[in-house]
Amino acid sequence: MLPEAPVDPLTHRPAGLVLAAGAGRRFGGPKALARDPDGIPWVEKAVRALRDGGCEPVFVVLGAAADDAAPLVPGEALVVRAERWAEGVSASLRAGLDAMASTAASAIVVVPVDTPELPPAAVARLASRATADALAFAAYGGAPGHPVVIGRTHWAALAAAVGGDVGARPYLRAHGAEAVECGDLWSGRDRDVR
Repeated sequence: MLPEAPVDPLTHRPAGLVLAAGAGRRFGGPKALARDPDGIPWVEKAVRALRDGGCEPVFVVLGAAADDAAPLVPGEALVVRAERWAEGVSASLRAGLDAMASTAASAIVVVPVDTPELPPAAVARLASRATADALAFAAYGGAPGHPVVIGRTHWAALAAAVGGDVGARPYLRAHGAEAVECGDLWSGRDRDVR
């Protein structure tokens, strides 16, 4: 009997996906350009939270102001351009899922760029659920939020199911996604206003 091949830990880690393509109309401009009070770009904070939480590789989907936002993306992340970003979050999610198909990842952890307080611990808690069949979302006092884990077996069906400015939530609900309480780690709030 042949010995088992060694397991490459990177192939068993989920990939990370930052959705940062929107125009941020309520926010007053693209959130991909936003910075915290110390000047750190939100997109950089999202990439770091995903990487420090166990995701590799990390992709960032850009759309509105993509040329201005691309230099803010850390070098260890890969930029994906959502050409049809104006159609809403569904176009961004589809672009990200298409890019993920080229990886060996069995699952992805998805976060929007507008959660700059997201701690790596919340990412790690969701990443621990990452399998090819996984569907899970962070919950805060029972309310659904981010991060979200989507196993590879769901990518094609999810891409076909989303439309307009509606993301994965209806698909997650319809397919019995696991709620993973993370309210002990942070508030779970996204930022819609400056």
